[in-house]
Amino acid sequence: MLATRYRDLDKVTHVGMRQFNVVLLGAGGVGKSALTVRFVKDQFLDHYDPTIEEEYRRTITVDNELTSLEVLDTAGAEQFTSLNEVYIKAGRGFILVFSLTQEASLKEVENIRQQIYQIKGGGTNVPIVVVGTKLDLQSEREVQHATIQSLASRWNLPFYETSAKRNWHVNDVFEDIVRQMRERYPPENVNRKKKKGPCIIM
Repeated sequence: MLATRYRDLDKVTHVGMRQFNVVLLGAGGVGKSALTVRFVKDQFLDHYDPTIEEEYRRTITVDNELTSLEVLDTAGAEQFTSLNEVYIKAGRGFILVFSLTQEASLKEVENIRQQIYQIKGGGTNVPIVVVGTKLDLQSEREVQHATIQSLASRWNLPFYETSAKRNWHVNDVFEDIVRQMRERYPPENVNRKKKKGPCIIM
């Protein structure tokens, strides 16, 4: 993995803190890196440097509960899409990213969504959030509200419109995926049935 220097962002360990990994997937240039860096470092990337693979880590408090979140920012370039299967198999939660200024990028999200269900199993309740980026570029917007509302209803998935530049709704995205992962993957000790002791007849 690249960017392992970000592994030490959270030096304090918390006993019993849940840990999850989330994978960002989407076409190239839609703003996956900007979204990730805004969330992890509260900075805005004002230049585009095509990502191959970057891994970040941040501790986030959601509903008064700490969670350690590993965020994998993946490549969107066509030559790397073969890696999607590897990412999907390893991921527990997925943020599917498209640009509100590029309608074609929404089609790529549909393809990735179908691939996730194929790999994870169609009947599996997979934690997924769909994110439209570049909300601040209203004059360049191509994806309409009606389209998003229709897809949200059809796919039964949460959609967020965000701006990494303005820091609009970025944290909402990651808080939503954390809640979904907590529900989908409860602590093992909660699921384990207590072993019954031997039946003793007095």
